[in-house]
Amino acid sequence: MEDKLIYRYEYPHPSVTTDCVIFGFDGSRLKVLLVERGVEPFKGKWALPGGFLRMDESAEQGARRELQEETGLAAAYIKQFHTFTEPQRDPRERVVTIAYYALVKLQEVKGGDDAARAEWFALDEVPALAFDHDQILRMATQELRRQIHFEPVGFELLPEEFTVKELQLLYEAILDVRFDRRNFYKKMLHLELLTQVNTDHANRNQPYLFRFNEEKYNELKQKGFRLEF
Repeated sequence: MEDKLIYRYEYPHPSVTTDCVIFGFDGSRLKVLLVERGVEPFKGKWALPGGFLRMDESAEQGARRELQEETGLAAAYIKQFHTFTEPQRDPRERVVTIAYYALVKLQEVKGGDDAARAEWFALDEVPALAFDHDQILRMATQELRRQIHFEPVGFELLPEEFTVKELQLLYEAILDVRFDRRNFYKKMLHLELLTQVNTDHANRNQPYLFRFNEEKYNELKQKGFRLEF
């Protein structure tokens, strides 16, 4: 009898879901991955990838599983940023959601599980979202903009080798600002966060390529480093 009552309590308790805000970069604009809901509630509306947490998995495991099932993506960088607990946020029942944001290189996606399809949207082209996902997306964007000063989150969105111009465009897209090209270039080189790849630059028409110097970044971070612009 005790085995049958293992998940039963004398008081009501909420279900738990995970929702994931997936950011990508197309070279000029920051984009977010959305899925079109194939089931009620909000059937036909766009939403963030997510779903109910299973009894045998952690929240991060659940977020990664739902992301894989609904879009076919596997994210290397994923970070929990908030828990949303408004009592009426889900019309089905009392649901608490643990929200993550993830950074991936832009790639083809496909809908799966209870998602009819999946597509990338520029941030200024996102339609009205199901549930409270508009609020979740706004908070995730704010957190990404804050976190970029403390962690190299932007480099997850670029190819392994990139130009300083591509890096500047990425930071401008995330922070929604414009930088002076020369000042941005000098700052990045001064911090030694970039390692130049093609040092023998015989072809002047080919731009210099760089890689991210993670060892140098970790060294600066231990000293209380904060990237300011």
